[in-house]
Amino acid sequence: MRRLAIFDCDGTLVDGQANVCVAMEEAFEATGRTPPSRPLIRRAVGLSLPQAMAMLLPDSTAEEQDVLAERYRLAFRSHRDAGKVYEPLFEGMEDLLRHLHGTGWTLAVATGKSDRGLYHCLAEHGITDLFASLQTADRHPSKPHPAMIEQVLRETGHTAEEAVMIGDTTFDIIMGESAKVRTIGVDWGYHGADELIASGAVGVARDIGELRRMLEEA
Repeated sequence: MRRLAIFDCDGTLVDGQANVCVAMEEAFEATGRTPPSRPLIRRAVGLSLPQAMAMLLPDSTAEEQDVLAERYRLAFRSHRDAGKVYEPLFEGMEDLLRHLHGTGWTLAVATGKSDRGLYHCLAEHGITDLFASLQTADRHPSKPHPAMIEQVLRETGHTAEEAVMIGDTTFDIIMGESAKVRTIGVDWGYHGADELIASGAVGVARDIGELRRMLEEA
């Protein structure tokens, strides 16, 4: 059977939570607001920026959310240009990706990152060529809308039955459920295992080895 693995990026492929938290704090401070707590910021990772701002500042207007989102982009870009953005792959992830690719899996990414942010991240680790489809918040509604997965299926020619979505947040799991693909959670990201299971994940991997086994059994 032809198989397709669709990965979230932040919190699933790479660990960039410190970068996100610092840029978000700077965005709020730049507009004269008290930044949310870091646990709350981490809860919003995975959403597109306007939706994340709406979650973090629920009484704000759409215009205020857009301003905050732009401030975040500027802060993150400034850190990247200064060489301060560090988004390491989780230990063992590159080996897993290369193993899957080498054994006939089609790989894709569906992320709340921008095109620029995703391309930079993958290029930094030399793994861009492993992925047949890259979908970001620049061209789709925010997760958990299924548009990103639906586009992956169109671009790769796979059916929903051949696909599995791998992610660390309930947004990823609900997105996969909405697109009618199997979903597997990972326990090293932003939302807890119990939440991922409650959202519909068929299982939650505690480490890369367990994720590999779950994918091979999918």
